[in-house]
Amino acid sequence: MTIVGVHGIGKYHYFEEAGRSPQGAAEVMRAKWNGYLHKGLGTKKAYAGESYVAEVAYYAQHLRKGEPQPPKKMDPASKMVFADWTKQLNGRVATVAGESLTGLAHRMAEWLLGRLGENAVRFAEDFCPEVATYLAGGEPRTRSRNAVAETIRRRKPSVVIAHSLGSVVTYETFWAHPDLRTDLLITLGSPLGMRNVVFERLAPVPVNGKGSRPPGVKRWVNVADKDDLAAIPPGLRPYFQGVDQDISCNIDWLDFHTVRNYLGCGVLTDLLKPHLS
Repeated sequence: MTIVGVHGIGKYHYFEEAGRSPQGAAEVMRAKWNGYLHKGLGTKKAYAGESYVAEVAYYAQHLRKGEPQPPKKMDPASKMVFADWTKQLNGRVATVAGESLTGLAHRMAEWLLGRLGENAVRFAEDFCPEVATYLAGGEPRTRSRNAVAETIRRRKPSVVIAHSLGSVVTYETFWAHPDLRTDLLITLGSPLGMRNVVFERLAPVPVNGKGSRPPGVKRWVNVADKDDLAAIPPGLRPYFQGVDQDISCNIDWLDFHTVRNYLGCGVLTDLLKPHLS
């Protein structure tokens, strides 16, 4: 049995640290994911290189557009993602006559900092540009999907674990490459259902307000922390036909989105043990 991971936002630094090698970056991430899963699975002996994840599909180099910037300095597309995302966090946002997009981004950044702290702002600096770049389409979107498809096609995994933006890339990859197959797709901290940011811009476009499980996926389980700022809404079953289960967890209200906490909290134990040799 084989498990493949698909990483989320903010992973470009592994590419630089590995000498601009996507294979090197993927291998560093694989070792980390195995360590996190070892903890989460509750094994008694200390981690000593157990290999649960065969490979982490790496695509971050295709979405990089310079150094992360605070919201008011983001490019217009990233500012739009930031504004639409924070409006969902803040409920109804009063409009200000004549306010520019930069002004709105600055105002919402101040609100985000005051309400949720620096971790949330740092999260936004990675999340918004990468989501904007990916959903803009063109080569970054195609190359990201192709990188994930190549890994899944080569490894033929029984389980694919997709975190954060990686869940969006993986969902579209399975639709774009109908030859791909897996027994179980697990999405972690997924923004797939995020209205006005991700959901309506998916390929294929949702029909009558509903997306669908890709044909090559036999079973789909979604996991989201109740405080995860990317998983809005946390449950995907109301928005996608074929999601078998939504699982809610509470990993850490300050460190609310990291794959480290998702893989290490034990919530995946029952899902993965049938697939571990």
